[in-house]
Amino acid sequence: MTEYERAHTMPAPPEHVFDQAADIGRMSEWLPGDLHVHAGELPAVTVHEDRTDEDVSALFRARRDQMRLEWGTREQGGYTGWLQVAGIDGGASEVTVHLSFFDDSHDPGEKTVGDALDTSLRRLEDQVRLRVDNAAG
Repeated sequence: MTEYERAHTMPAPPEHVFDQAADIGRMSEWLPGDLHVHAGELPAVTVHEDRTDEDVSALFRARRDQMRLEWGTREQGGYTGWLQVAGIDGGASEVTVHLSFFDDSHDPGEKTVGDALDTSLRRLEDQVRLRVDNAAG
């Protein structure tokens, strides 16, 4: 099993960050560009990966009371992940994303995953900033 984790500070309260991250209809705005999530009857979702041109059955759970998202493949059991939002001083938040790959054939490698996590967290921050700026005025 291979695991990856990244954390990033966001300029908004945890509720704002969580709501942005948990919105399935807007996930394409911050997920890696080659992943597309389509909601079924939750918690069931389908994830399309452009790199492999495959649709994968997955599960997605948003636990607002814990400020946590959890996901993973359904049939293959190839990977799982979670995103945790925590409040920090000054009304900001820290977002941590963790991925676990149980099958080496699903693991794209440390550099690819690290770059994707960093990019996704920056894109999520951009979306959070837009939302906070629009709400402010």
